[in-house]
Amino acid sequence: MDVCGREALLLTFDVSGLMQKTVFAPGARVVIRDAEWLVRKVDRTSTGGQALSVVGLSELVRDKEAIFLDEIDKNIQVMDPTDTELVSDGSNYYRDSLLYMESLLRQTPPTDENLYIGHQTAMDVVPYQLDPAIQALKQPRQRILIADAVGLGKTIEVGILLTELIKRGRGKRILVLTVKSMLTQFQKELWSRFTIPLTRLDSIGIQRIRSRIPTNHNPFFYFDKSIISIDTLKQDIEYRTYLENCTWDIIVIDEAHNVAERGSNSLRSRLAKLLSSRSDTLIMLSATPHDGRPKAFASLMNMLNPTAIADPEQYGPEDIKGLFVRRFKKDIKDQVKQSFKERKISKAKCQATALEEEVFNTFAELSFTKIDQRRTAGKLFKTTLEKALFSGQSHDFYFPSKTLAR
Repeated sequence: MDVCGREALLLTFDVSGLMQKTVFAPGARVVIRDAEWLVRKVDRTSTGGQALSVVGLSELVRDKEAIFLDEIDKNIQVMDPTDTELVSDGSNYYRDSLLYMESLLRQTPPTDENLYIGHQTAMDVVPYQLDPAIQALKQPRQRILIADAVGLGKTIEVGILLTELIKRGRGKRILVLTVKSMLTQFQKELWSRFTIPLTRLDSIGIQRIRSRIPTNHNPFFYFDKSIISIDTLKQDIEYRTYLENCTWDIIVIDEAHNVAERGSNSLRSRLAKLLSSRSDTLIMLSATPHDGRPKAFASLMNMLNPTAIADPEQYGPEDIKGLFVRRFKKDIKDQVKQSFKERKISKAKCQATALEEEVFNTFAELSFTKIDQRRTAGKLFKTTLEKALFSGQSHDFYFPSKTLAR
C-alpha cells in the first residue's frame, strides 16, 4: 500500500443522525471480492446508491476495468493509508528499495514529445523515420497522414509512433484497417519489430466471436488489438451499429487513398469518416494520397481535423500544416546512402535475325477489331504483347492465319 495514499473515506449522516453511510471518492483504494481496485469515478444510481468505476491493481485483475454497486457488494473495504506499516530495507546498499523505485519510474508514462523506446526496437535507426512520431507527439491529439514514398518504411514509422503511445498509456485498444493483401505483412511487421500483437479478423472470425458472446455484446470489444480488412467491414451493414458504439485509443488506416471521397460517397469513405470520430488518435498511411483532385485530398485532411479546410476546392499549405509528412527518396538519400543505389539506364542494341524480322512485320500488320478502337489502351496492349513475344531467347513462331487475331 502506498504511504502517500489518499484518504477517501468520508462519513455522512442522514437527517435523523441515526445512520451512517460510506461515501467513496476517486483515488481511493478499495478491496472488493478479495481483489484490490483503484476508484476512478463514482456515480449516483437512480436508487440512491453508488456505482464505483474502478481499475484493477492486484495481480489477477491488473488493468481490468469494472463497475461495482455498493447496494450489491456491501462488503467494500477502503484501505486506510494510516494503517500502512513501514518496514526497513535490510538489503545491501538498499538494493530492494532502489529496484522498487526504478520499477515505478519505468511505469511512469512520459508527458513530453521526446522518444523513449520507439527507436530501440528491432530496426536500423534512420533519422527520417523518427520524424512522423516526433511531429505527432507535439500535438494534443496524434492525428497524422504519413505519405512517404514507396520503400521508405511507412509501417516502421507507424510502429514507432504506436510504441510511444503505448508507453504513454494511450494505446491499449488499437484497430488497424488495411486492404486484404496487406493484412499478413502489416501484422508480421508490427509483431516482429515492435512486439505489438494484432489479432487478424475476417468475416468468419467476427461471426465466430459473435457465437461465443451474448447477443447484445459488441464483438469489437473482444480483442483490444486487432487488424481487419476495410472491405470486410463495409460489406455488412450490421457492423456499422457495432462500430458506432465502440471506441479505440488508436485507429490506423493503411492505403488511405482508398477511403478518400471521389465523386460518389463510397462505402469505404463513409466507413472511414465514422471511424475517424471513434478515436482520439488517427494515423493514415498512403504513398499516393493526392490524385490531382483537391476535394479528394481535402476529405482525408478533414478526417484528421474537421476544422482544417473550410472550402475543399480552395485551400493552401497553411491550412493543412502539421497534419501530414511527405518525403521522397531524393529527400532522404543522404541518410541512407547504402540502401538506395543509383539507377543507371543504358540501351543495348543487337542485330535481329531474318526470322525475327519476319515475325515483327507480321505482328505489326495484325489488327484487333475491338482493342484498336481504344487508342491508349489498344497501344498499351499491343506493346505488352510485343514485349512478351520478343523477350525470350528462342521462340517457335507459328501464325496459322492472320484472321485469328481479329
